[in-house]
Amino acid sequence: MNLEREFRMAGVDGWLHAVDLDNGTQVGHGPDTPVVTASVFKVPLLVELARQADAGVLDWTEQVTVTDADRVFGPTGVSAFLDDATLSLRDLALLMIALSDNTAADLLLARVGADRVNAMLDGFGFAGTRVVTSAAGLFQSTVEDVGRAWPVVDPEEIARLRVLDPAQTNRSTPRECTGLLELIWTDRAASPERSAWMRTVLGRQVWPHRLASGFPYDDVGVSGKTGTLPTVRNEIGVVEYPDGGRYAVAVFTRAHSTAYNQPRADAVIGTAARMAVDHLRG
Repeated sequence: MNLEREFRMAGVDGWLHAVDLDNGTQVGHGPDTPVVTASVFKVPLLVELARQADAGVLDWTEQVTVTDADRVFGPTGVSAFLDDATLSLRDLALLMIALSDNTAADLLLARVGADRVNAMLDGFGFAGTRVVTSAAGLFQSTVEDVGRAWPVVDPEEIARLRVLDPAQTNRSTPRECTGLLELIWTDRAASPERSAWMRTVLGRQVWPHRLASGFPYDDVGVSGKTGTLPTVRNEIGVVEYPDGGRYAVAVFTRAHSTAYNQPRADAVIGTAARMAVDHLRG
């Protein structure tokens, strides 16, 4: 298994961790390297929402009216709505994961609290994973660094973006991401009821061009969450086979090209994940 060659041929630097959720066998490529999470930060936010619902800190059926003043840049979900909409917290969570809706994420982050998300991560031993800013904060940082928002393709401008530096933005490691997925899939992230709900939500992600592209079979399930920023293409998720095999995989990439469209970077996420899972399956 030559992951380095696959990443190089795709024109990216890549980092990966995969683990068999039933026997603990692992494989990695720079698995403890700090990486930019981009929208993958929405997964720990999902976990803390579920845990607060478990604890009675919030009612996840609480209705929230989203207005124009709440909207954050983004092409999906309520971010793209033209009119006010009223949804429950758990339906906002569905949009946050399935469509990567930035407005939904920021409304939930304001309700749940970044400090509570990070305390939860500390409690599980994920000291390398941090949520330090909202989706709106990511875009505002870009404006401050280069004078405008997405898309940014100029190499000199991209070199100035703090959102591409794990030390200055939302971050994790591939191993910690698979660790969080393992907790969700083994009912330890929250109660069994809400862990099952999180698995369902992650299974409804609509994007098939990254992790899922490596497993194009009707009987193989892929649940996940993507993340995208200039030169950054990520996805973490769980692959489930009809024989009961379950594998958490996290793939993070940073493209050498600054082009807006990165089809090779998208595709290598599926390729690398498939290689890792095949290795674990023997």
